[in-house]
Amino acid sequence: MALSMAHQIGRLAGSPIQSDTGNISGESTASLSAAAVWKSPTSNLRCKAQNSDAKDAISPPLSPCRSPVLGGMRPDLSVACQAFATELEAPMVSETAAPVREYREGGLQGKGNGVPVYVMMPLDSVTMGNTERTIGAGMRSSWKWGRSTGLKVQAVMSFHQCGGNVGDSCNIPLPKWVVEEIDRDPDLAYTDQWGRRNYEYLSLGCDTLPVLKGRTPVQCYADFMLAFRDNFKHLLGDTIVEIQVGMGPAGELRYPSYPEQDGTWKFPGIGAFQCYDKYMLSSLQAAADAAGNSEWGSTGPTDAGHYNNWPEDTIFFRKEGGGWNSTYGEFFLTWYSQMLLDHGERILTSAKSIFENTGVHISVKVAGIHWHYGTRSHAPELTAGSSHRMHFVHQEKLVRQVALATQKAEVPLAGENALPRYDEFAHEQILQASSLNIDADSGDREMCAFTYLRMNPHLFQPDNWRRFVAFVKKMKEGKGAHKCWEEVEREAEHFVHVTQPSVQEAAVRSYALRI
Repeated sequence: MALSMAHQIGRLAGSPIQSDTGNISGESTASLSAAAVWKSPTSNLRCKAQNSDAKDAISPPLSPCRSPVLGGMRPDLSVACQAFATELEAPMVSETAAPVREYREGGLQGKGNGVPVYVMMPLDSVTMGNTERTIGAGMRSSWKWGRSTGLKVQAVMSFHQCGGNVGDSCNIPLPKWVVEEIDRDPDLAYTDQWGRRNYEYLSLGCDTLPVLKGRTPVQCYADFMLAFRDNFKHLLGDTIVEIQVGMGPAGELRYPSYPEQDGTWKFPGIGAFQCYDKYMLSSLQAAADAAGNSEWGSTGPTDAGHYNNWPEDTIFFRKEGGGWNSTYGEFFLTWYSQMLLDHGERILTSAKSIFENTGVHISVKVAGIHWHYGTRSHAPELTAGSSHRMHFVHQEKLVRQVALATQKAEVPLAGENALPRYDEFAHEQILQASSLNIDADSGDREMCAFTYLRMNPHLFQPDNWRRFVAFVKKMKEGKGAHKCWEEVEREAEHFVHVTQPSVQEAAVRSYALRI
């Protein structure tokens, strides 16, 4: 869940914010992690293992969820939000009036109006031990408070396990009743060619099979979203403006091909195909039979190397004569990526139906897999499920390629960083990516929103907070502004001063929503 600073960006700018309440409900947004744009993915994919007392926890090889270290304390939620929403009683820096803009209907705004910024809450805002109180008291009261102050909420429907990787602040396993079914049938978990199970997310091979106490996984995902809609329908489209729908590991539409725990995968390994559970193999066999090559359906590629190989170390991914570029490779990779696309389509169709006419914007996340961009096969992308016809090529070029694709499909593009960064260089990289300056004729097109990771004590340190306020101000001003950082920080100094008491309190207090 993330709180949007869109309502308060005008405070930073010294003037009210223009209003745009165009009806864009039901549209889908692609969300791209922009962390790779400014820092090596080596530190991007880091998690912190933390033991959990939950009895239903299992010991899986997990994929990185890209969450930062939060330190020993969690900032008090209401105080932290108050730091974002403090009302200014002193005169505005600028007396120039501007129309008021509210980010309704999914948080989208007209072209050239800047990019609204969301701030993601700590991962352990909701845990196995505090779910009832969090939903019953903490979340509802926080959203009620946020509604009264004008803050906007981006709610994330997460269907994956969190925890177990360097940088993770907590461990949240899959629900106990799901774990029980996996214990009975281990093939519900993704499996590699060596029999290693990955329990972070249910295998998409069983999407439409009633393997969860008579229900299919897709039905369970839909039931969760339906319950969320019914419980928070009075906030949808006004306070809750966006629903981000989880699609796989770390919430991203991909296979768990690069699990980091226990050193299974290390950057920049090519990863491994995840299609060896009985449900995936059954689908592969059916596809092979339909293609008239039944022998192709018994297994995936057996010469694709190991998690930490480089492409040229393998027969399948090597540049010249590699299996990826053969008739068999064409068949297998098409099937593998299409299975992933079908999975996303099933969940997205349910989400759009459930949240139709609620005024919220629906978004999904795609992974920014850019390593080995200089190779012909683009092996890490293929093992993660990206189409072999649509390679990502470089960190910056990745953003450009996705931006061009969303522009062609007329789908808004949102961004999200994956690393905790508080310096001006990182902020500048986000600004450049969010401007979508992808060609000479990009006009006033920008990202529709940006989610900043994440709310933690470090964010509220005086220097970091000052730079962050200036960053949000520059995001609000949009691509047409050309002020230097020093000038923007001076203009934002008044807001920094007024919010200082709340910021200081948020930095030192911790909260515990426990029964």
